[in-house]
Amino acid sequence: MSQPPFFFRDGERVIRFGSGVAAQSAQLLGDFGFGGEWVLLTTERARAQVPDGALDAAAAELHVAPGPVAQAAAALLDDVAGRDVVAFGGGRVVDAAKAVVAAGGGKAAAIPTTLAGSTFTPFHRMPSGYESYGSARPALAVCDPALMASAPRDTLTATAMNALAHGIEALYGPLANPITEGASLRAAPLILEALESDRLDGEGLALGALLGGYSVGVAAGMMVHHACCQTLVSVLRTPHAQTNAVMLSRSVAFMADRAAGPLGLLSGALGEPSAQAVADRIGAVAAGAGPGTLADLGVRAADLDPVLDVVMEHPGIANTPGRPGRGEVRALLESAGLG
Repeated sequence: MSQPPFFFRDGERVIRFGSGVAAQSAQLLGDFGFGGEWVLLTTERARAQVPDGALDAAAAELHVAPGPVAQAAAALLDDVAGRDVVAFGGGRVVDAAKAVVAAGGGKAAAIPTTLAGSTFTPFHRMPSGYESYGSARPALAVCDPALMASAPRDTLTATAMNALAHGIEALYGPLANPITEGASLRAAPLILEALESDRLDGEGLALGALLGGYSVGVAAGMMVHHACCQTLVSVLRTPHAQTNAVMLSRSVAFMADRAAGPLGLLSGALGEPSAQAVADRIGAVAAGAGPGTLADLGVRAADLDPVLDVVMEHPGIANTPGRPGRGEVRALLESAGLG
């Protein structure tokens, strides 16, 4: 696809999307309130992707440590000291930036290098010692498709399934509405068609990720799929993107009756006859991510009880239409194949 660059003003934030916009980061940061001292948060791997001269104005550069976001953010707080931060990297880097400004003040900008939804949502863990969850979102997001879709194809496919899940769950979230519905129904074909093409459409993927992230961010849209995936990641340390890739087709099939109306709209947007056909199509695309079952990610049947203990307390379960019981969630996880 060919999408002309655009600005989107949404409350207190500005999103700039388009090919080559990362190279304009210095000007954009100055234009939208990052003219003073600000700190660059990144990783060694992501730092190599920064366009020449784009972030030279940083007063300091700090690397986000591996591990849970809450711990990584806590380690940064003293050095950031309430200054504005610019996150250049994937979802963990952006989430860490949101966490430190929520805890210590200042504002955050995000220049994402993946399709992660953290750039577009207010959800994040807080630093250790603070409340478990916080709410802050980047005041400026600079979204360059070449960066967002820069991962290897298997990793990109896995991350895209997480982005697709955002849009799908937003369709039946507690605050779903025609605005988020329109964004979600555009996101899904953009993402799937981009991955189904032999010639990868990075621009379509990036725009789909933006629309899906926007939808879930304003429609409070985390339901049973995210409850299961986030818990598997936090309890068993399964890889985030690949966990979403394994679970999404099963989650859509699981919700076929509970969210028949919204999933009927999704089926129509994708030109499919039913929610099960949508689930099958997602499964075929997700196969490009590599792992096809939870067993491939090291999850065993013996792991289920402690996982279920946490899943059933996740707010996404209460948000799910026809709130599922423990036995139903167990069956969903078992359908993904256990070791």
